[in-house]
Amino acid sequence: MTIRSEIVEPGIRTITMAYPPVNALPTAGWFGVADAMREASTDPDTRVVILRAEGRGFNAGVDIKEMQRTSGHDALIAANRGCFESFKAIYECAVPVISSVQGFCLGGGVGFVGNSDVIIASDDAYFGLPEVDRGALGAATHLARLVPTHKLRALYYTSQNITAQELHSYGSVHQVVPRAELDEATLVFAREIAAKDTRVIRAAKEALNGIDPVDVNRSYRFEQGFTFELNLAGVADEHRDAFVTTGEVLETRSA
Repeated sequence: MTIRSEIVEPGIRTITMAYPPVNALPTAGWFGVADAMREASTDPDTRVVILRAEGRGFNAGVDIKEMQRTSGHDALIAANRGCFESFKAIYECAVPVISSVQGFCLGGGVGFVGNSDVIIASDDAYFGLPEVDRGALGAATHLARLVPTHKLRALYYTSQNITAQELHSYGSVHQVVPRAELDEATLVFAREIAAKDTRVIRAAKEALNGIDPVDVNRSYRFEQGFTFELNLAGVADEHRDAFVTTGEVLETRSA
């Protein structure tokens, strides 16, 4: 179980998540992504970052089973802090971040892609926030960057998924390709960025962040406050216990 960071071509760094079977990240994984992004941000040889994953899906969110194996609130606090730090590090990375998404992208995975600069997805990719079904809240900040307002609310309240093709129709997924072509398609796009003057691209990234209408860091922390309230009220534990008992079925249903 690893977060692997490496230069694969001049100027192009990949950060790969490998947490089988479904890339549900434990606390260490979220902090690992944050650390890798910060390293990439300060590396003068990195001009663009590709965030990708091994296995059948990109990300299945937080490892709830890890959380339920611990007593008290330490695991919840650590997981929430890890999510915040990793999303923040992606958004604030000094160079563009491309999310390369296959299969499922759920929960915290939406936080990753929502704070990325570009999303390229396989034709079997789907995205969703099952937070309401888990007795938690979060990443609406990031889903709001992918879909219109009323679509966001419909997806959030129902925990329904949305396909890469529909996100492409909104313009939030840049490209949808057959799964076998995903890695190469992402590299082709990354090469375009890597070929530019990195001084200008880094300035462009900072400028684009500066004109965003929403402070994504503050917005996400606001959401997390409600997760803590639900946890203190005992609601979140009920839902997480039910999840651990019944297990997760990753579905391809869409809104």
